Amino acid sequence: MGSVNPSPRETAIEVVARLQSAGFAAFWVGGCVRDFLLGREPQDFDIATDATPEQVEKLFLKTIPVGKQFGVVLVVEAGHPFQVATFRAEADYRDGRRPGSVRFASAEADAARRDFTVNGLFYDPLTREIRDWVGGEKDLQAGLVRTIGAPEERFGEDHLRLLRAVRFAARLNFQIEPQTFAALRALAPKIRLVSAERVREELVKLFAPPPPGSVPPASQAGGVPAAFVSSAARGLLLLRASGLMEHLLPELAATVECEQSPDFHPEGSVFNHICGMLEKLPAGAEEALPWAVLLHDIAKPVTAERDTVTGRIHFYGHETVGAEMAEEILRRLRFPNKLADTIVACVRHHMQFKDVRQMRLATLRRLLLRETFPLELELHRLDCLGSNGDLGHYHFLVERAAELAAQPSVRPPLLTGHDLMALGVEPGRGLGEWLRILRERQLEDELKTPDQARAWVKKNLPG
Repeated sequence: MGSVNPSPRETAIEVVARLQSAGFAAFWVGGCVRDFLLGREPQDFDIATDATPEQVEKLFLKTIPVGKQFGVVLVVEAGHPFQVATFRAEADYRDGRRPGSVRFASAEADAARRDFTVNGLFYDPLTREIRDWVGGEKDLQAGLVRTIGAPEERFGEDHLRLLRAVRFAARLNFQIEPQTFAALRALAPKIRLVSAERVREELVKLFAPPPPGSVPPASQAGGVPAAFVSSAARGLLLLRASGLMEHLLPELAATVECEQSPDFHPEGSVFNHICGMLEKLPAGAEEALPWAVLLHDIAKPVTAERDTVTGRIHFYGHETVGAEMAEEILRRLRFPNKLADTIVACVRHHMQFKDVRQMRLATLRRLLLRETFPLELELHRLDCLGSNGDLGHYHFLVERAAELAAQPSVRPPLLTGHDLMALGVEPGRGLGEWLRILRERQLEDELKTPDQARAWVKKNLPG
């Protein structure tokens, strides 16, 4: 029998053991300790030690000097990467991101330089002892996000910590400690100084769907109404409450006061609607879904019109304007092109779903055959659940999609351009029109086989 590859946790214990057996102090540190103590399986294991980078490199066969000048070496063991960092102290922050000076220090000094108390815990997996110099264990038990030391100093060292505080509070279902939250609100404009790439990474983590098999926490925390229990919904509400939203996503901030007609949207404002949709975000959903939710109605504030006779509020063309706005927002945040294009397509198409029962068969099938249809369908489901709860169109589309899946012959076109030229169709712009007409007749079930298509072309060729 072959040996089973050790898990990341087992390997992380072995890395600590090797460092300690060589005479060095070594601990798990940071987020992995926090998650481990909360009963969650850590995604990554970071290790802190008094060994220098050169000493770490001598102990392990495969290392990568990812930040050697700051005392950080990547150790790869059993195929698992671990960030191994020498205890250090930092000072002279000048650009709101990087320290001007770094020196090797004690474990206690290393803990003091970190951002939040719950991320400043050290754990020895061999003795199972916690080393807590910052009060992190108490805050972990109380469910508090609190800076280590003065919040103004911690946020001033790295402005991204403003957004990280919101992310940790939302994802852990913690409250933000009052002094930390007051400083966060006061310093919120500083988030504008952080690069778009770093902001995007934090926002993606903030709104990420829960992992498969997980259940969002259901308790009230952080001043967020208990009705919204998902981390993505809490994240959006905390972005607003902290003042960060108006600096990061001002277009989204405009939805807070954007009312909707209660007969279609009993939940009230567009912002409430988006929160309600995020609340229903399914575990394991793809990365694009929360952003499609956030941006699908982004243009409602700029397209809102009230009918003077009925009093109803209309948002004519908000999907078209919204697609343009969504594209600008995603480019501003430096989203990858393919992901941005997928999200924009969902925004552009989301209003088509209200008309699916009246569509011609060919039109409906083109919708069902779109590459983004599964994502659009999930967005539509959440759109319904976040408003009047009517899933009639959703179930209709699920049935039609199943029927189409049972007809694989409909997916590829019956004939290609080369096939048409072989039949005597001249190349050029007219060739595309022939292909369009054939595809339309195929999707309407008027032509079902290549032979039928060839016969139809021969019959209709001029001359």
